[in-house]
Amino acid sequence: MEVALLSLLILSILHVGTGLSLNYYDKTCPNYEATVTAAVKQAMATDNTVPAALLRMHFHDCFVRGCDGSVLLDSTANNTAEKAGPPNVSLHAFYVIDNAKSAIEAQCPGVVSCADILALAAKDAVALVSHNWGPTWKVPVGRLDGRISRASETSLLPAPTSNFAQLQQRFNQLNLSVKDLVTLSGGHTLGFAHCSSFQNRIHSSNSANGLDPTLNPSFASSLRKACPANNTANNAGATLDATSTVFDNMYYKMLLGGMSIFSSDAALLTHPKTKGFITTFANSQQAFNLAFVKSMLRMSSLTGGQEVRLNCRKVR
Repeated sequence: MEVALLSLLILSILHVGTGLSLNYYDKTCPNYEATVTAAVKQAMATDNTVPAALLRMHFHDCFVRGCDGSVLLDSTANNTAEKAGPPNVSLHAFYVIDNAKSAIEAQCPGVVSCADILALAAKDAVALVSHNWGPTWKVPVGRLDGRISRASETSLLPAPTSNFAQLQQRFNQLNLSVKDLVTLSGGHTLGFAHCSSFQNRIHSSNSANGLDPTLNPSFASSLRKACPANNTANNAGATLDATSTVFDNMYYKMLLGGMSIFSSDAALLTHPKTKGFITTFANSQQAFNLAFVKSMLRMSSLTGGQEVRLNCRKVR
């Protein structure tokens, strides 16, 4: 009930697509897009986890107060910010946004929002690891940065243990469809999951052997080796799919084979409509690419900010 009420409160301050356009900065900051791309490329040259980090960061930003850069704000003496909330403590690569912002501020002071920079960086992250077969798109810009960032509101983020009804409800609250749900879950083709995110599937008290029965047995065995029951290693875990540094449709192929990491992934197979989308995307990279672009544009059109920050980590 508390989460539902919080969702209604936040929806009341969101404006879908208000003021966004492809030429918003054409006269005020014409090189903004190339500057963001350069910052992402520079970071990727030394850290192949950056693309997954930026895509996840954008998703986590948009699902709380809209795509307003609130996930970028640091905590203060009087406030614990979103990035300190339980789902966000593993977010990283904030420095990429900081670097892009600094470079843009040197060209066009006080013009380009941090929220726009994050949306652009997420697009670049996908395009740069797609090996010419993945999606790319033009990002409508004109978002404003939010002044509010609360760790308590990260409870609105879909959890890796969510069931289908919970996932569908959260997406519906943001006017996103079940197709958007399946499509955006495809972002799990990039990245790494810590053991704590999927312990419930490999060390459960709900089955005789402690395993989620929907898991492929050999895959479950590999997960248990990576994450023993008494694991204490902070960095232990597993990649989200077999090609975790490439944006492709492998996630869907593995999902159909019982080799998904999260309960929330497996939950997508429990409904005929979503299973149909999964099958389509597993069989066609092009179908996934087209759907991903549409869903990303819908998600990133959720706006709710009030200012353009000069520093992405603090309110102006």
